[in-house]
Amino acid sequence: MPLPKPPSKKGDVLQSADYEAQAAPRADKRVSRSRSEAPAQTALDLHDGGVAVLARAPAAAPSAPAVAPTTATAVPAATPYAQAPAVAAAVQPRPRKPRTSLGGPAKLFVLDTNVLMHDPMSLFRFEEHDVFLPMITLEELDGHKKGMSEVARSVRQVSRELDALATLAAKDGSLDAQAGIELAKTGHREARGKLYFQTMLLEIKLPAGLPQGKADNQILGVVQSLREQEAARVNPREVVLVSKDINMRVKARALGLPAEDYTNDKTLEDGDLLYTGVLQLPADFWDRHGKTMESWQQGGYTYYRISGPLVPALMINQFVYLEAPGAAPLYARVTEITGKTAVLKTLRDYTHGKNAVWGVTARNREQNFALNLLMDADCDFITLTGTAGTGKTLMTLAAALSQVLDERRYSEIIVTRVTVPVGDDIGFLPGNEEEKMGPWMGALDDNLEVLARTDATAGVWGRAATNDLVRSKIKIKSLNFMRGRTFLNKFVLIDEAQNLTPKQMKTLITRAGPGTKIVCLGNLAQIDTPYLTEGSSGLTYAVDRFKGWPHGGHVTLARGERSRLADYASDVL
Repeated sequence: MPLPKPPSKKGDVLQSADYEAQAAPRADKRVSRSRSEAPAQTALDLHDGGVAVLARAPAAAPSAPAVAPTTATAVPAATPYAQAPAVAAAVQPRPRKPRTSLGGPAKLFVLDTNVLMHDPMSLFRFEEHDVFLPMITLEELDGHKKGMSEVARSVRQVSRELDALATLAAKDGSLDAQAGIELAKTGHREARGKLYFQTMLLEIKLPAGLPQGKADNQILGVVQSLREQEAARVNPREVVLVSKDINMRVKARALGLPAEDYTNDKTLEDGDLLYTGVLQLPADFWDRHGKTMESWQQGGYTYYRISGPLVPALMINQFVYLEAPGAAPLYARVTEITGKTAVLKTLRDYTHGKNAVWGVTARNREQNFALNLLMDADCDFITLTGTAGTGKTLMTLAAALSQVLDERRYSEIIVTRVTVPVGDDIGFLPGNEEEKMGPWMGALDDNLEVLARTDATAGVWGRAATNDLVRSKIKIKSLNFMRGRTFLNKFVLIDEAQNLTPKQMKTLITRAGPGTKIVCLGNLAQIDTPYLTEGSSGLTYAVDRFKGWPHGGHVTLARGERSRLADYASDVL
């Protein structure tokens, strides 16, 4: 912003119009105001929220000059820029733009306790909107802070964030319960709203059938009282309850109170929008891209460099295919995207017996794509999703054994999974870490049994020796002891990854050291962890964040190959 015009005389007073004229938009830049004209009076209008709006008075109204005479004696020499009292009263700071969103003015969100337990950083996820914490919410947080569970850790983190906000506000003198605390004080600049605490007893008017002593009903009463207070204001704000409890939201809507779910933790609103890693090329692909296409062969693979309207829709390590009747099919993977061009690389055909991986061959197109990723040494992180029976665990285990025992690319296989029971928990399991994880690894034993049958010429003794060798290269680990570990040159298999939270997924992936490959397997239709959905699962989070990374890949397996019974049950049940 340009500086105002300098004074023409020594000790001249800068007028308020010089400040406002630089910031205010001009209707016609060719029209300028002379220095000799007296500035119009400005009126200060206070609106709700502490936003000042300056409106100019009509120029026709006669008024005496509000500035001191522009002489050398008007301002002492020691303070050449001091203003006269009248000028100081007239000069006001630039009006702050009111905080608004796409949906209108800023809202006031009342947080339920379970929101803070679910996401400790939820205080800073509401952008320009304000956050209100009822006193009963703080009481419930205090009751859940003890222990080593994930909920207790989240509660303690919330308490630390609240303490940091209050401490910084007290240091700079802005600690005012009525005016609120700026949420951006602790460095979260995306949070442009304020935090309000309940500091007085609100008059709660709820139906007589609701127990007054229950915490949920007290929060509902706070929301209702706040809505009544806002309705009496000149510019009322919308008061919205945010809760992860479905029954809480149902009761709120039954009472006529707006309620929403906390959706900031959701990577996708709809699971159908999840990146599949596979793209079918249009039927006219060769006609639209063949004229400018370059092709060459290297290392037994064919490369195609294409340019055209399809390139912006491609991602690195995405698989493309074209199947047309009467023509040779094309199966390729995007290996490079440079500007408006992309390079496609043909695949190794793992459907043929000569390319079998530990005796396993691909039975469909998606399995062939998955094996190309699993056997690629340049891919460090792979995610495979699909319904039951699509071959996720079998292919991954076969690729792991082939690269550990045959190619010696990795030293051993690490297998882990979330220990979330489908039904009632059976209680304590005896033994060491691996023995305790044994009952959870039934899928691993089943697939090892299938892989042991692939070599029919080894005989009983040969298969037994192979099983012992395979078992010696597989280590079963629990998620509870992963903090601080580093895996060097390991093949890490994370089974049932759909039950992981995004925080747990980050903890596991960051354990990878040099030369380690991590493969996450899961079925997003079988989530057993409470409060997790397809949109908020850690597997969905990883797929969405790693798409397009040159050293990662994802494939969604569509067709089941377990048995006709399992395929039919997946469709009709």
